[in-house]
Amino acid sequence: MTAEIPAIRLVGVSKHYGGHTALDRTDLEIAEGEFFCLLGPSGCGKTTTLNLIGGFVNPSSGEIYIRDRRVDRLPPYRRSVNTVFQSYALFPHMTVRANVGFGLKMARVPAAESRERVEEALRLVGLEEFGERLPGLLSGGQQQRVAVARALVNGPAVLLLDEPLGALDLKLRQRLQLELAQIHRDVGTTFVYVTHDQEEAMSMATRIAVMSHGRIQQIGTPSEIYYKPRSRFVADFIGESNFLEVEASRDEAGIARLADGRPVPCSMNGSHAGGRATLMVRPESIHVGDPRDAPDAFLRGRVVKTSFLGSQTRIAVSCDAVDVPLTAAEFGRDRSIERQLAPDREVALWWDKDDAVLLPDDPMTEEDD
Repeated sequence: MTAEIPAIRLVGVSKHYGGHTALDRTDLEIAEGEFFCLLGPSGCGKTTTLNLIGGFVNPSSGEIYIRDRRVDRLPPYRRSVNTVFQSYALFPHMTVRANVGFGLKMARVPAAESRERVEEALRLVGLEEFGERLPGLLSGGQQQRVAVARALVNGPAVLLLDEPLGALDLKLRQRLQLELAQIHRDVGTTFVYVTHDQEEAMSMATRIAVMSHGRIQQIGTPSEIYYKPRSRFVADFIGESNFLEVEASRDEAGIARLADGRPVPCSMNGSHAGGRATLMVRPESIHVGDPRDAPDAFLRGRVVKTSFLGSQTRIAVSCDAVDVPLTAAEFGRDRSIERQLAPDREVALWWDKDDAVLLPDDPMTEEDD
């Protein structure tokens, strides 16, 4: 059985600007039809990677393939890609219909075929009634959908999206995230999406590449990235985490020890050989209860603060042998938790072994803006 050809393949690709490395040597494959997200803080190399695929910058080394065709020596217009930018880049003097059909006109597509494809693209983004309007008369979200329709109407192999929702307010951004995910399912085109917003990536992507300092730190599904991060940077960047400094030993598989020697259970995650390490556990994985009802709990502490946040209640607990309070999260509509776990109350804490991930001793680094 022949392996499926990836939509995009990077082989040893790097980009340097003088002494600055924007993208270190990178190998990457993106499957046909994926919604693939490049995620990371400013300066991490995600936009550089997108621009290399699109042909807007040339690699310092390596090869780039789109559907097994080498393209790193080709200009953007000769690659089967289109790009949606944050700024929309619509022609203000042209109608919506003319904006969407502009690329077809430049490609000299016959008028009848062009009209049909433009109308199909407008239907896809829900703007079939707005074809004769000028972009200036549309909302920001509608303009963004016009930009998506214009990028898709030519039928590219790959659609590149460079933080396309960054200029919109939160509620509109969330709505368009759902719409983009639906458009992706409808057309089946490979999407490569750049964002610094981890919730945006988690809500849309089939796979995510988390980047830092010009390198891909981890690639995986949203669930893999969230529950099984391979480094402290990834665990801290995706969602909220509790970090405990521990010692680990190969002779005690599934056990880490706090500063006072107290054992706590953990999952090795296949990435640690022993010695100093960081234990990561998500707030929702920590159970909080009365010490009398939890004799097997491995931590004791006192409640620092309990906060009711609507869908969840957050409990901060100060524990011996842990430098900073641990945060637990209880989900549900039981508002009595806030009263039951009042400040200074003694509680027991525990978690399931598989919910605590042992990470290499890799201190978090901060990105430059």
